[in-house]
Amino acid sequence: MDGNGRWAKQKGLIRAIGHENGTKSVRETVEAATEIGIENLTLYAFSTENWNRPKLEVDTLMKLLVSSLKKEISTLQENNITLNAIGDLHNLPKKVLKELKEVIEKTKNNTRMTLTLALSYGSRAEMLNAIKEISLKVKNNIISAENIDESIINEHLYTQNLPDVDLLIRTSGEQRISNFLLWQIAYAELYFTNSLWPDFTKQHLCDAIIEYQKRERRFGKTSEQIS
Repeated sequence: MDGNGRWAKQKGLIRAIGHENGTKSVRETVEAATEIGIENLTLYAFSTENWNRPKLEVDTLMKLLVSSLKKEISTLQENNITLNAIGDLHNLPKKVLKELKEVIEKTKNNTRMTLTLALSYGSRAEMLNAIKEISLKVKNNIISAENIDESIINEHLYTQNLPDVDLLIRTSGEQRISNFLLWQIAYAELYFTNSLWPDFTKQHLCDAIIEYQKRERRFGKTSEQIS
């Protein structure tokens, strides 16, 4: 979800206003995803690199996250959405982590869609953590090195309960992955839009899905093999 700051700058506003307007796009996108029938939606809300931003902006984002969680709990319940979170969550402020855990607990029995927030998330850190955990288990003879395969790695990632990514959408005209779900997007379709995140609507989501439906998903096979 990229472009909040640039959206605000274009309008002569402070970056915080851009982030606030970005939450409206989150709500519309989540509601649209449930209507369409998407079962899993992951939003890259705050990266490990974002901690390097000015303290005032980081504090604003954290406050906005808490207020959004409190405000949107009813929307999640009404739409039967389970909230999930991935990342180095222990780095979040205590108040944020407390509110996050409460909403996750309250929505855990919902079944229509799983909404995952990537917070303090970085894919390289995720994979490094998985390697350390697996290495320790090998050292303690819990796992045999010869038996390590993709399923073992998946079990040690933050996304262990989620399927691989089918479609990755990035807004604001940037055409890079930025350390997001690098393992999980191995066969994802990539879609880039020039729309800044606060301008992202249900129609933009539908356009991305229509484009996805036009693409041939071969997974290494030939067209003849999958036809």
